[in-house]
Amino acid sequence: MATNIYLACQMQELDQRIAGLTEEIDALPKQVAAIKGRLARHKQALEAKKESLAENAKGQRLLEGEVSDYGQRISKLDVQLNGAKTNEQFHAFQHEIQYCKDQITDREDLILDRMEQAEVLEKQVARAEADLRVESAKVAADIEQARQKIQADRNELERQQAARKKLTARIDPLVVRVYERILKYHGTAVTAVVNETCSSCHVRLRPKFLQDLRMLTDGVLTCENCGLIVYLPERLEEAVP
Repeated sequence: MATNIYLACQMQELDQRIAGLTEEIDALPKQVAAIKGRLARHKQALEAKKESLAENAKGQRLLEGEVSDYGQRISKLDVQLNGAKTNEQFHAFQHEIQYCKDQITDREDLILDRMEQAEVLEKQVARAEADLRVESAKVAADIEQARQKIQADRNELERQQAARKKLTARIDPLVVRVYERILKYHGTAVTAVVNETCSSCHVRLRPKFLQDLRMLTDGVLTCENCGLIVYLPERLEEAVP
């Protein structure tokens, strides 16, 4: 069997490594984006907790302002109550004062509820801040690991491409053209013959074709069905240059 087929098998192994490295390099930026997305989600969760806490404080201030307004109103009503000239006016002022006191009680209850909610929210904010610190460290480490992986893959890709270039120079240019053409359309170019059958398309090869393949001393033969370069594994060692 000709040396060309042995070298073509080597080239296919190189091309498979190159394809795998290229795919991995292309996928790594997406992985980095996903890693950064984890951090963004933690930041969003923290901001949501802080906004809830801020809204709680804002609502509490509004309620405290209303309590103050009703307190001032009671003070004014007390003055009017002392100056009432009729029982009707006196009872009206008393009723209004009681209404204001009831409103103050309602709002103080709401303020207490908000204070309890604020305690829970403050704990949630503190927990979210701690989680963010931990996640930030993890994300930084994961991004650095991904960056190192990208660089290592690029370096390995350069080595594989250089090895392929050297290997190409050792193969018959005609065989290289056939190989490249098949690789372009099929994604693979070389396949073994196992039990007189093409291992790519699983079609049994003609006896005459098999005889020609066994007698091959130069060049390559392609499967009459799928068009891939075929070889006999039992003769591959004979082709070692």
